[in-house]
Amino acid sequence: MFIDTATITVRSGAGGNGAVSFRREKFIPKGGPDGGNGGRGGDVIIVVDRHLTTLLDFRYKKSYKAGNGAKGMGARKSGHGGHDVEIHVPAGTVVRDSADDRVVADLKSDGDRFVAAAGGKGGRGNMNFATPTNQAPRKAEPGREGVERTLHLELKLLADVGLVGFPNAGKSTLISRISAARPKIADYPFTTLVPVLGIVRYEEFSSFVVADIPGLIEGAHEGKGLGTRFLRHIERTAVLVFMLDATAEPVREQYDTLLLELKEHNPVLAEKPRIVAITKIDAAGKDALSEAKKVKFGDATPVVRISSVTGTGIRELLEACWKVLGRGKG
Repeated sequence: MFIDTATITVRSGAGGNGAVSFRREKFIPKGGPDGGNGGRGGDVIIVVDRHLTTLLDFRYKKSYKAGNGAKGMGARKSGHGGHDVEIHVPAGTVVRDSADDRVVADLKSDGDRFVAAAGGKGGRGNMNFATPTNQAPRKAEPGREGVERTLHLELKLLADVGLVGFPNAGKSTLISRISAARPKIADYPFTTLVPVLGIVRYEEFSSFVVADIPGLIEGAHEGKGLGTRFLRHIERTAVLVFMLDATAEPVREQYDTLLLELKEHNPVLAEKPRIVAITKIDAAGKDALSEAKKVKFGDATPVVRISSVTGTGIRELLEACWKVLGRGKG
């Protein structure tokens, strides 16, 4: 099951109290203060784990608490620190503080770490308070309390190329042809209900990652259809491929609507490099293909006509992606 949002509560450990103690040995009746410091409370740490792909685990566990530090002891012995708690998340996880919706961490790479709640500092024992005028202090500090906060986790897929288009535009068929990904494919809208990542092998030792997100509809930025739930998954992509169905309404209208939805969701998306792929040319009539050839999308936007069923234009589309990604020679 693909889960891409979660809300959790984290609490770090409290620091241990400092100790009030005096050295008392047989031949040293007035050995002075020797109360040790309290141990530091444990941290709650969020760590990227490359083996994870969703936030599913947080559907079942929503609260995380680190251990408290132990109190100080005599003989200048400090208390043990509280145990840390590590929370594992997939790469691409954004962490927001629910109190003000502020982004506090953007974890993109395997092994990235973020201290979500720092443990409380241990209190000082009375050995730290001895002075020439107060050589037997009976004072020690209490440990500091831990920190509790509620965090919202949001997964944004990491991909080089994002496929955008209306439902049934052929995105799933394309990604199944160019990669090993096997999304559900059928001739009805919203077949794809979760984002799909596919690794595309390009030439012998090269590759790039393509993301297929569920189809958009007009008003998606307002939450219609599957709405903004999946639009965020193309925010990190370097290139967008607009999949325009040659068998449906005029391709220019499809293009303008998609571009508007992206602008309304996040204006940065409309500024990304893009490629136009006119799909299903094997099923389109001659008139529709003739009209599609006349449409202009700007000099800087490559246009490729493809059929994922017959394979027509697939190589040209991959070459265009590779070039726009900045990895081609041209």
